[in-house]
Amino acid sequence: MPGLVNALVIVAVVAVVIARQFRTRAIDTDRRWWLLPVVLAVVALREPGVLDAHHRAESAALLTVELLIGLATGAGWGWTTRIWTASDGVIWTRSTKASVAVWGVGVALRVGAFALGFALGIHQDSSALLLGLACTLLVRGGILAWRAQSGGIMSAPAPAYGGDMQPAWKERV
Repeated sequence: MPGLVNALVIVAVVAVVIARQFRTRAIDTDRRWWLLPVVLAVVALREPGVLDAHHRAESAALLTVELLIGLATGAGWGWTTRIWTASDGVIWTRSTKASVAVWGVGVALRVGAFALGFALGIHQDSSALLLGLACTLLVRGGILAWRAQSGGIMSAPAPAYGGDMQPAWKERV
């Protein structure tokens, strides 16, 4: 039953995260951006079946691969997310098409790691996937918080995001 609960938690978190990240939304840099990933990690680590009892070394290697995929996906997602400051000082963010590509590659790599474990006969609990997701969200949130606080962000959104953008004045050559 805990595997089913973890699977439902994973699906719910991914659905909420994807729905929120591909809409324009304000970032609150004082918010506890790390809280959801920590809760997910605690939920994942509460189960004793994170590592396969019969294949500890191989299972630990697959878990390491899952965490590395989570790190890479989170970093890619954090750096491909558009971030800008509005005229009123509010910091806005929205994931881009490149973010979708990062997610796609991350999912493909996770499926590949799962398939490799299945082919080797290693039992993989959903806790490893939950830890990888927590890692992804933690890294992405950290990168966005750092980018928002560093001040090196755009001062206006790209035209694709709409808003009240005025056309730029062009100099004649």
